[in-house]
Amino acid sequence: MKSLDDLVFDNRFARLGDTFSTAVLPEPIAEPRLVVASASAMALLDLDPAESERPEFAEIFAGHMLWSDAEPRAMVYSGHQFGSYNPRLGDGRGLLLGEVVNAAGEHWDLHLKGAGQTPYSRSGDGRAVLRSSIREFLASEHLHALGIPSSRALCVTGSSTPVYRETEERAAMLLRMAPSHVRFGSFEYLYYTRQHDALGQLADHVLREHYPHCLESPEPHAALFREVLERNAELIARWQAYGFCHGVMNTDNMSILGITFDFGPYAFLDDFDAHFICNHSDDSGRYSFSNQVPIAHWNLSALAQALTPFVSVKILRETLTLFLPLYQAHYLDLMRRRLGLQQADEADGELVERLLQLMQGSAVDYSLFFRRLGEDAPGMALARLRDDFVDLAGFDAWAQRYRARVENEGGDQAARRQRMHAVNPKYVLRNYLAQRAIEAAEAGDYREVRELHAVLARPFDEQPGKEGFAERPPEWGKHLEISCSS
Repeated sequence: MKSLDDLVFDNRFARLGDTFSTAVLPEPIAEPRLVVASASAMALLDLDPAESERPEFAEIFAGHMLWSDAEPRAMVYSGHQFGSYNPRLGDGRGLLLGEVVNAAGEHWDLHLKGAGQTPYSRSGDGRAVLRSSIREFLASEHLHALGIPSSRALCVTGSSTPVYRETEERAAMLLRMAPSHVRFGSFEYLYYTRQHDALGQLADHVLREHYPHCLESPEPHAALFREVLERNAELIARWQAYGFCHGVMNTDNMSILGITFDFGPYAFLDDFDAHFICNHSDDSGRYSFSNQVPIAHWNLSALAQALTPFVSVKILRETLTLFLPLYQAHYLDLMRRRLGLQQADEADGELVERLLQLMQGSAVDYSLFFRRLGEDAPGMALARLRDDFVDLAGFDAWAQRYRARVENEGGDQAARRQRMHAVNPKYVLRNYLAQRAIEAAEAGDYREVRELHAVLARPFDEQPGKEGFAERPPEWGKHLEISCSS
């Protein structure tokens, strides 16, 4: 295992030059203190977990120290925000410190969020607050534990530096990691500013460093777009299957790698509601839970437009038609597994859709339903779940169909339970759990956020003594308002 001093940097994106990013040094925050760190994220850099106990750890990730080989850059991009094109965005409060190469030869961006003002801050202060930093840390690591592709989070560092949102808060910095922080909006910026040579340079960089197998295709850029589309089809299927709402699916928040990216007012479903809007700022419901699939397709269309200098419109349009079938195939596969079904049936789509229709308006807890469905034999489990539904006759009819499918497949109940528990989490990052941890942290007590992180890192496991984290949320916890400023 390595120490902080042993990290090896190879700053490939920085070498692209000033067209793509601007050199900026982080602005330190005062009296840095470690709030929480992820040992599994540290392992990606081959870092010894004990390194987080060194005073230098908090100082580095609060902007007070910097590796000599780091090259901090604020990345430039644009994007469609709530459907409207914003011509110039960029890292307004974040910095790509550099790219670390681990022993396996993998490159990991170290991106410091809340690092101060950059040329892209516009009127912002360039800071992040403690609550948003904790929320992104918890979400990044929990989604990874659920098997949902995501950027990672190494640590949150708190401070005494005041920042002003609706009220005075305290600044914090989040160190997040990904193989790349290039996004759809990176391509859009160069396309709409007519920098097509630079656009080709960016595409070649992404192909070379992240999709080298696409270079073997007769049309590498077309192959790149198809793979990005395929990855996003699977990503959104996982969001929908596990009830994750991103909240701000602007094109500048869409990763070119097809991973969950740039967390804001996200939420996991508590009671199932297909029309749930997790972002209090989303007045029109553009990014509601049910809209995430068509919005992902819309965003891919925006990326396709930016690739028209290199790929024919005909090929791009044909590729876009693949999104929905690919999404549906991934989604149905995931939902079959969540229901404990091993064999595909042409009626599976109808079986899943009917269940969700019955859940709608019945205040059925989305995550707990699937976990409890696998606890006992189908008859017993369904009898226990029945009272959660308003339409009892409808549920009975669905239950009869479901039991027939399970009985037709046969198999041992113990194996079924094990199989279902391996894909249906007992512990889910609910907003009220995050809020409790945030309030404790804002009062200077980091024990709850660290405990919550540890529990959510093993979402499928039985964890004796942690059952309180698996309970249905209280009524107040179902209606927390989270906005983009969070």
